[in-house]
Amino acid sequence: MRRLAPYQSGLWLAEYGDVRCQLCRIYRSTPQSQLPQNHSSAIPPNNHSFFTNLRQHINNRFDSGLLCSHCHHSIIWLPKTFEVDIAAGTGLSIQAATYYDYPIRQAIRSFKHHEDMTKLPLLIHVLRQLPRPQGCHRDNSVIVAMPTTNQRLVKRGFDPVSILAAQLSKHWHIPLWHGVERIDNTVSQQGLSRAERLGNLDNAFALRELPPVKRLLLFDDVATTGASLQALGRTLYGQSFRPTDHTPQSTSRYQLSAYALAHGSQL
Repeated sequence: MRRLAPYQSGLWLAEYGDVRCQLCRIYRSTPQSQLPQNHSSAIPPNNHSFFTNLRQHINNRFDSGLLCSHCHHSIIWLPKTFEVDIAAGTGLSIQAATYYDYPIRQAIRSFKHHEDMTKLPLLIHVLRQLPRPQGCHRDNSVIVAMPTTNQRLVKRGFDPVSILAAQLSKHWHIPLWHGVERIDNTVSQQGLSRAERLGNLDNAFALRELPPVKRLLLFDDVATTGASLQALGRTLYGQSFRPTDHTPQSTSRYQLSAYALAHGSQL
């Protein structure tokens, strides 16, 4: 968590210290919290203690928007979900927050390849458009961020997907699970065809431990063809058919769904 502190500090400054839109840089007068329906992640009213309610109020305040209303509505949100096969007769549904087009494409590339922290507030705004999956909460679900290789982590010096996943965890109030790792003998997926991507990801993931719950919410920054999420989903789904001595096979299957910042292009 100490590694995430600089990023969180920058988000606080963008949220409270900078009242300008993260795209057009004009004063943003309308908080995103006033925009419709995508805030299913907000926790409903409850009878918790004063301090718990105060903390929730502060967290919900951070769900306000980082774009002005004009820029927000100029972007197409929540494209139609698409599916990839993870087993015979079983598909993995992938929901993206928006399309991989300008200005999101440039923001993702700048943050991912150059650790440009000025782009992070825009990406968090995009992230907040993903509605929390129905029926999922902290006690029955975990978020599984797309793992990176040690080689790539050393090269970049940071893991952009894990940083974004940590923000998604805060937004949805669902914990992260780090029980899967990526094998170092894969190459970058960028520029590969779908067939090449799938071949590159054969046996690319390995589990260090079994998931603690049955609902697994996979997350990646970009789902171009869905190949990476498909390979990760296959690895996790394969564990569904390895029951323990105390867990029958029929009740041991995981429920998987996947999410991403951006997918494809609307053009």
